[in-house]
Amino acid sequence: DLKSGDEVLTTDQDYPRMRNTFRQRELREGIKLRLFSIPVPTEDVNQIVSLFEEQITPATRLILMSHMINLTGQILPVKQVTAMARRHGIPVIVDGAHSFAHFPFKLSDLGCDYFGTSLHKWLFAPHGTGLLYVRREKIKDLWPMMAAPEGMEDDIRKFEEIGTHPVGLKVAIGEALTFHQNLGDERKAQRLRYLRDTWANRLTAASDRFILHTSLKPEFSCGLATVGIDGIEPAELQQWLWGEHKIFTTPITTEQFEGIRVTPSVYSTMEEIDRFCSAMEHAARHGIGPA
Repeated sequence: DLKSGDEVLTTDQDYPRMRNTFRQRELREGIKLRLFSIPVPTEDVNQIVSLFEEQITPATRLILMSHMINLTGQILPVKQVTAMARRHGIPVIVDGAHSFAHFPFKLSDLGCDYFGTSLHKWLFAPHGTGLLYVRREKIKDLWPMMAAPEGMEDDIRKFEEIGTHPVGLKVAIGEALTFHQNLGDERKAQRLRYLRDTWANRLTAASDRFILHTSLKPEFSCGLATVGIDGIEPAELQQWLWGEHKIFTTPITTEQFEGIRVTPSVYSTMEEIDRFCSAMEHAARHGIGPA
């Protein structure tokens, strides 16, 4: 429950869908969503914690933060921010959409009050599946999106009261978990970082026109990274890569930076990485046009 005047604190890089949820509560309930900027990229844990703490006001009632920012793949220091927030008596919601099953971590180590993730991303479960964690003492005071029966106030299962839904989607989560466990989370993360490092190091060595917006240090990123080519619009580059080479990337444009998000996965091959690099090198040398 939030009341008029209460503030929710988050960064201007957090996921639009999450921000829009609180924007609606601004319109309906008069709360305030407070945004602030963080460096791109950042390799200073203390700086991030300080930036969150500096934005806290007497009206701050909640912090929303991404575990991994979808724009750049930046891993944020959730454990340190939640510890700081707890000293101020402020609960923390963690958006783990891009961290879960991407790189190894224990939810219990994060210390957050709420953690949500979609399972169709890095776990490869079906669309429409997700996971919600709520700290035990927080369950009672958190409303489910659809009404649950009386007597479930303290039961985490009250959040699963969503009516009739395809049971096959839920069953398939087990298959995705088995696949993930067979790969091994450490080995999976190492492979993703190897693929990322291969293209990122090659491009940045090839030309100073390539601008990397993601740290390559393992504690700050994993398989997802964002790169730009000086002088080429991200949307145009994305369209050219897809149209000419059938290489799929995502254009990213913000006030702070712009580029394309590059996201290999465990099934990506070294031949595909090489083809991507060759296309990007062509674009940097000759501009966007037939290769």
